Amino acid sequence: MAGNSAHDIITLGHGSGGRLTSDLVRDIFLPHLSNPRLDVMGDAAWLPRVEGRLAMTTDGFVVSPRVFPGGDIGCLAVYGTVNDLAVGGAQPLALSASFILEEGLPIDELRRHAESMGNAARHCGVEVVTGDTKVVQRGHGDGLYIVTAGVGRLRDQPPTGAASLLSGDEVVVSGPIGDHGAVIAAIRNGMDPGLLKSDCGPVLPLVDALYSRGIMPRFLRDPTRGGLATVLSELAKEAGVTVELREADLPVRDEVRGVCDLLGLDPLFLACEGRMVAIVPAGQGSAAVAAMTGCPEGSGARIVGRIVARESGPVVMVTLYGGRRLYDTPASEPLPRIC
Repeated sequence: MAGNSAHDIITLGHGSGGRLTSDLVRDIFLPHLSNPRLDVMGDAAWLPRVEGRLAMTTDGFVVSPRVFPGGDIGCLAVYGTVNDLAVGGAQPLALSASFILEEGLPIDELRRHAESMGNAARHCGVEVVTGDTKVVQRGHGDGLYIVTAGVGRLRDQPPTGAASLLSGDEVVVSGPIGDHGAVIAAIRNGMDPGLLKSDCGPVLPLVDALYSRGIMPRFLRDPTRGGLATVLSELAKEAGVTVELREADLPVRDEVRGVCDLLGLDPLFLACEGRMVAIVPAGQGSAAVAAMTGCPEGSGARIVGRIVARESGPVVMVTLYGGRRLYDTPASEPLPRIC
């Protein structure tokens, strides 16, 4: 029957290490991820010699649904890993990817995700140099999970973090917040997202743009799970300061506000997957915005706040009407499995 053979769907045999596994690697992964280090098919990839210090990150991707407007689990796995290296002050060198496949996953879908990963890796100028595939029984894996790791060369002056924050430092975001979380929330609740798409994409060009302008950020982060408010709350607590935001300056699409109004969500707690928040020394915010807006990925960059002495909460937002709204770290992610 069509759709039930080893040629159409993932079977337990694809994880056995035998011919089906070899066929899967040869026919699905190598055509889209091929590069000299991966093509050797060794147990470990040999990387070029690198001068300086290395940075490393790891991540797991379990997003549901696996395909969404603006992206899928394949490109998300690459961009998410590259972004973590970028905001950590590193220039990405190589990625690894481990695929946890559920018995019954359509092979054509896996092929599309592999193609998406390859396109994203080329977009970022990085290679997936090693990988692994495992298969679990039907009902034990929800289709597909991807686990990645990334290695990068640390910049000479990486972000210095919470300990270096000073009152007056400016908070800059690279574009509208909450797009990814709003898309996932809409789809899960049977809503039509309309023209709204995930912001899934790379922030590396934004980091490069800052450094090329001579701007040395004190802090960089891609606000994924928990969104902008959670990232800034955690930072403020560590630094013993308050982040003061201005609601009038926060870039939020009307479509995102509409989803939030209907579902009782707050855009500040929704995940982004292609945005960056930067904290730069006082007086450098405008230069940081100019640097970011010179990149397609940062066309919506804005100064949204500043660092002030510790007040009643880690994050305080000055509302459109002059009030002050407090934000803190939530007990849990309002939308689990968004990445």
